Amino acid sequence: MEAVVVDYGSKLLKAGIASPDQDPPYIIPTKMKRVLEEGEEAGGDGTGNDEEVMVDTVVRGFVSDWDAMEDLLHHVLYTNIGWEIGDEGQILFTEPLFTPKYLREQLVQLMFETFNVSGFYASEQAVLSLYAVGRISGCTIDIGHGKIDVAPVCEGAVHHIASKRFETGGVDLTNLLAQELQKSNPSVNIDISDVEKFKELYAKCASDQIEFEKMQNSYLPEQHTLPDGQVITIGKERYIVGEALFQPQILGLEEYGIVEQLVSSVSNVASEYHRQLLENTMLCGGTAAMTGFEKRFQSEANVSASAIRPALVKPPEYMPENLARNSAWMGGAILAKVVFPQNQHVTKGEYDETGPAIVHKKCF
Repeated sequence: MEAVVVDYGSKLLKAGIASPDQDPPYIIPTKMKRVLEEGEEAGGDGTGNDEEVMVDTVVRGFVSDWDAMEDLLHHVLYTNIGWEIGDEGQILFTEPLFTPKYLREQLVQLMFETFNVSGFYASEQAVLSLYAVGRISGCTIDIGHGKIDVAPVCEGAVHHIASKRFETGGVDLTNLLAQELQKSNPSVNIDISDVEKFKELYAKCASDQIEFEKMQNSYLPEQHTLPDGQVITIGKERYIVGEALFQPQILGLEEYGIVEQLVSSVSNVASEYHRQLLENTMLCGGTAAMTGFEKRFQSEANVSASAIRPALVKPPEYMPENLARNSAWMGGAILAKVVFPQNQHVTKGEYDETGPAIVHKKCF
């Protein structure tokens, strides 16, 4: 069987047999339900047995509940993909920027000792996203559900000293939209899951700050009916989600906007690489697919203080439309076609001999 590729995040886990020019076959939420055991309390209120609680398997990009992750992977690998116990295959995981060593070791230990995989490899999401567009050098700006990573990549390796991680992401933009909608719809009780859907359907990015300010005063509101029959009005609020990425003060953050963060990050790399990095910039993550976001980013880049203007990579025509959302998984599928046939992965024998620390020697 071909190798399996798994890309997990704070909101979704993407998995499937390595097929480089296709979307991942399985995309499922990482938030899980768990039934409380007898005597266990939910939220400290001591309510009855058999009560369900929601578990965040992954928080801000990193695994936070390993029992939940094991259950999730068991379902994906054996039920969805069709592995059989005793005949497990090879697996490649994508890794977010700055994954702690102990989490890398826990993952490889889980794979070999619990899932009995025959081979393991892990690679950073920034590198894999660039592979998906045919690059080994460039910059990725990955706007995930729980974090934003800005990473310069030189010759297939992340320049960690210059990279930046912000614990702000799509979940914070959803909460911002919820606050704004509540202000304009004070009598409506809006569920956060509905806000998430509103964000994905209606959020737009103004072409510049002037247009954003203009829209705050002139945009005509529209009415939408919620699943429970309540009617909500949405207007200027749809623009605040994208604007917060260029004006983080909207989120109460004392940070520069996303273009300035990119330029600042690259400035910490040797100057001979600046053009190659900035002119091969890639936007990743679901938020990057927001209407008008790519155009606004390029517009801001064109007037940035950088001597070399950042330019966005155009994806190959043969890649799926959802490339920005699934680029790390697709890049992982490309890499899996190389590392496993060429025996560059961690084998069962190497793991048994060295232990979990082998991941740092072979996966970099």
